[in-house]
Amino acid sequence: MLLAIDTSSLVLSCALAEKDRLIAEWTVQRKLTHSEQLIPHMDEMLKEAGVGRRDITAVAVSIGPGSFTGLRIGLATAKMLAYIWKVPLVGVDTLEVLAWNMAGSQAFILPLLDAQRGNVYAALYGAFDDMWQEEKEEAAPVDRVIEAALSHGGPIIAVGECADKYRDKLLSAGIKLAPAQNRLARAGSLAMAALKKLEEGKTDSPLTILPNYIRRSEAEVLWEKQHGKS
Repeated sequence: MLLAIDTSSLVLSCALAEKDRLIAEWTVQRKLTHSEQLIPHMDEMLKEAGVGRRDITAVAVSIGPGSFTGLRIGLATAKMLAYIWKVPLVGVDTLEVLAWNMAGSQAFILPLLDAQRGNVYAALYGAFDDMWQEEKEEAAPVDRVIEAALSHGGPIIAVGECADKYRDKLLSAGIKLAPAQNRLARAGSLAMAALKKLEEGKTDSPLTILPNYIRRSEAEVLWEKQHGKS
């Protein structure tokens, strides 16, 4: 059984899954920090599902892009569990996780996350008979992202927190919004993506896996400016 953890955004989500079967999922968006919620609620989910440590055969985690602090919390927890329990670890990019919310929808999926200053983290995925990545991940102005997505034809469905933020732009461009419950990050989708990677033998080492920030944090950029680095 796979344990999945997603702390990449304001949403905190964890799930238990086996091949083609979601056992349990806990998803919440509150003002408490992920560090306060993750372990207690993960333990409660395991208890309610009747799942013990020995039942867990793999751990999956969303590796970004997303909240710098949130990603560190989720990744540190997943690395610790995989290392202590001696089970495989699978990291999945957050944009791919969001795309899996709409797996099998026979459309292109456009995940959008806030990259600040009018930019979004985005990629384009095909969710037809199989799931594949059509456009690479990047941080770019939302208008440019929309234009690039439209060049692939349609239909296109937007997911992620910025699907709401840029609703009017997306709808006016002919891009649909996913249902509300499928626009936010969900560990159930992370689990399904991770199980596919496990089947393909794609795993990560708890000692070397890193977050995928795409861009550096503003704090890192400011530090380099103050210390004379470009």
